[in-house]
Order: sequence, then structure tokens, then C-alpha cells
Amino acid sequence: ATSSQGFALMVEVLYQASGMRLPIVLNVVNRALASPLNVNGDHSDMYLGRDAGWINLCTYNPQEAYDFNLMAFKIAEDYDVRLPVMVHQDGFICSHTAQSVRPLSDKEAYEFIGDYKPKNAMLDFERPATYGAQTEEDWHFEHKAQLHNAIMQSMGVIERTFKEFEKLTGRKYNIVEKYDMEDAEVAIVALGTTVESARIATKEARKNGIKAGVVSIRSLRPFPYLAFCESLSKVKAVAFLDRSLPAGAMGMLYNEGVAALYQGANKPVVSNYIYGLGGRDLTQSNLQEILKELQANAKAGKLTHPTQQFIGLRGPKLGFN
Repeated sequence: ATSSQGFALMVEVLYQASGMRLPIVLNVVNRALASPLNVNGDHSDMYLGRDAGWINLCTYNPQEAYDFNLMAFKIAEDYDVRLPVMVHQDGFICSHTAQSVRPLSDKEAYEFIGDYKPKNAMLDFERPATYGAQTEEDWHFEHKAQLHNAIMQSMGVIERTFKEFEKLTGRKYNIVEKYDMEDAEVAIVALGTTVESARIATKEARKNGIKAGVVSIRSLRPFPYLAFCESLSKVKAVAFLDRSLPAGAMGMLYNEGVAALYQGANKPVVSNYIYGLGGRDLTQSNLQEILKELQANAKAGKLTHPTQQFIGLRGPKLGFN
């Protein structure tokens, strides 16, 4: 387990682990990165490690953090995957929240994951293997391409593991989670604990005539482009909420989401909101403001405000195109 500055300090090792195809499970309690020093939650460390060659799974509450860490072992150790896995949970909002969790018995947990079966074991003298070798232009490209292919092909194993876990516990998870999207005209896309806050906000917005829904993903890597695109195939406006400082660009979730949307026929009006840095609360009032702006975008068929905004910021409102 790790977080924030400790995570950033050892980023080099993340690439070593994925390159050697080591089935490590890392529980990342997402927190801000300095400077200035801050111990509270945002997604800075999550975004920092997203391209390190690890599968990245996202949770919204303590129960899910427990469930996904168990499933991560089964996914990582599968012979068709053989990759390290990060499980993300929001710092403090999730990690320090008192909430009921229904754990499995030790026997159930061990049987679900199964015995560890080493591949290319370091101490198997009958089948010697090399770890941590150096490659230059002769083979480096091929190794990295194989790693990328393994991540992209891991989606089937992730989905199968979700189904096996549902059979065991009754708790159902989807790669793309949809809430009130059947007739939604506008949608919020978010990660982490914000998802549950957004669901409350859209439920309230519907009382005021805004047909709103929420879409979220369980797998940041591999990113579920086609399934994500399908989930927003009928909406008119979408807000992507990023809880990390993009420092000169649109937010990561916005960029990934727009790339997915442009694989489909529907081209909704899209906007990017930066929020919650350093543990700043995203309030229901903030979310209602976002939903009202989405409704205006949907009616106008275009952006009625800057493409990127900082929501919940003290002082003058920041917006960029």
C-alpha cells in the first residue's frame, strides 16, 4: 500500500514491476502531491501512475476497496494477464471513513483467489529465466508492445473475475457503471467517491426537470473505450470531472473520454471541470451548478461557458478554452 509522496518517490519501480510482468497488487490511497505539502485526497497520484504498465482499478467506497483488492490478486496472477494491479480509493473520504464492510471468511477469500502458481520461477534451475535484463533498440520495442497488448487483452479476465465475485458474494460490478442513463440527456463522468455524490445530485436535478445521469468506470487501465462510448451514445452534453491539476492541458479523464466518444456517432457537447484539489469538498451546490450548465449546453447545442473550469475555487472563476 502507498500514497502521494511515497508513490511519487518510487515511480521508477512501477515500470520495473510491469516490465518484468510481476503480479503485484498495490492499494493506492489517492492523495495530493506537493508542493505545497498536503496530506488530503485528490487523484494526483492516480494520474501520475496511469501509464506505468499496471492495470488500474477504481473504487468508490470502503466495501469496494476491500472487494477490488481481493479481485486484483486473481486478475494479476491469471496466466493470460500476469501483470501488476493498482486498486485506487480516495484518501480520507474513503480510507478513513467509518462504514460497514462485509468481509469474506479467510477460507472463502483463499479459495476465490486460488493457490499462487509461479511462472518462470527464479529458483527453478531446470528452466532458468532472466529478470531485469537490459534491452536497447534491438528488442525494447517488442517487449513494450507485448506489455501493452497484455493490458488491452486483460479486459476479458477482469470481467470474468467480476462475474465470479458476484456469484460468490452477490455484489455486482461492471467495467462501465451507469446510473439513471436510460433517458439521460446530460451526464456527469467521474471517478472515486465523487460518483456517489454525483448520483445524489442527478437524482435531485431530475426533480427540477433536468434529465441527468452518471457514468463511471472501474478500469482506468485498460480504458474501456467502446463500452464507455456506448454508455453516452444518447446524451446531448457531458461533463468530465478531473480531481487532479492538469498543468497546461485538459484533464486526463476528459482527454480519455473524448477519445472514446469520437469512436461513436454521437458527438455531445463536452466540458471539463477541475475540482477537489488537496481535499477541497465538492458540494451538492457545486454539482447542481455543473448540471445547470450542462442543461444550458444541451439546449444550445454548444458550449455556453469555457471548455475547462475550476469548480469550487475561491476568488475569480477560472476558465480556459
